[in-house]
Amino acid sequence: MRYIISFAVASLVAGPALAEVPRVVTDLAPVQGLVATVMGDLGQPEVLLDRGANAHSFQLRPSQAAALAEADLVVWVGPQMTPWLERTLAGVGPDVPQLSLLAVPGTYLQAFGAGAGAHDHAEEHGAEDHGAEAEEGHAEEDHAHGGTDPHAWLDPGNGALWLEAIAAELGRRDPEHAADYAANAEAGKAALKDAEARLAAQLAPVKGRPFVVFHDAYGYFSGHFGLSVAGTISAGDAVAPGAAHLAELRDEMAAGGVVCLFPEIGHDAKRAAQLAEATGVRLGDALDPEGTHVAPGPGAYVAVLDGLAQALTGCLTAE
Repeated sequence: MRYIISFAVASLVAGPALAEVPRVVTDLAPVQGLVATVMGDLGQPEVLLDRGANAHSFQLRPSQAAALAEADLVVWVGPQMTPWLERTLAGVGPDVPQLSLLAVPGTYLQAFGAGAGAHDHAEEHGAEDHGAEAEEGHAEEDHAHGGTDPHAWLDPGNGALWLEAIAAELGRRDPEHAADYAANAEAGKAALKDAEARLAAQLAPVKGRPFVVFHDAYGYFSGHFGLSVAGTISAGDAVAPGAAHLAELRDEMAAGGVVCLFPEIGHDAKRAAQLAEATGVRLGDALDPEGTHVAPGPGAYVAVLDGLAQALTGCLTAE
């Protein structure tokens, strides 16, 4: 009987501590991966975007909207990436605490069309409060019409910075486990640094080998690793390419120099296949910048970067 009573008392003591761990909801798989890394064994963050869905035009199910309303914290890229989430939060969870990663001070942000050459995240941006300013200035700009490129998670320097920001936010809401969150974030940063070095070595042989992608979503990745995006099929995620643009792109590809063309998961690959056939450019595997085919969990963030590197090198190094 003594052991039964002791177990019951221990359960009562442990209960409140477990209940204090925030319930976190995230938008995309790479964001969920960062939060899962920081939370460790303390909790499992939810991710809203279904596998294979389009991050820019996703429609929430009622159960997901309910999860948002009940969340203790929503961690998301920001309204530039998922405007549907901004609208939903305004309706069902206006009082739910939020962490918009694009607004984290020091976040490296760039405009659409940038990323032709490598940059040094730490040297250029250090402690500059660039993220919040860009967020404020571009919150209403459409993804297809210039302005800030929201695919900032594809720069691993931002990923490392966001691990710290997530740990700090969770620590404020759950002080009892603040040290755990901070330690998990530091371990995550170390693992990400190792992954970044591995990716840089993997991608080094394909620097200077131009390729075409479905839409302008890869500037952070190509800029960070010094890759050469020669063009895009579509000007934006939700914009159908015009005939004049396609003709110009086809002529450029047919003229030589472009090594590969990459379709994108979640978009019809037929046009990419037609362009590749018409120009003789190699057709690569579909890219997945938003991780819609990546399993959630602590490894999701690096898995997104790994997937891009594998698809790019697989085609660009082929003979």
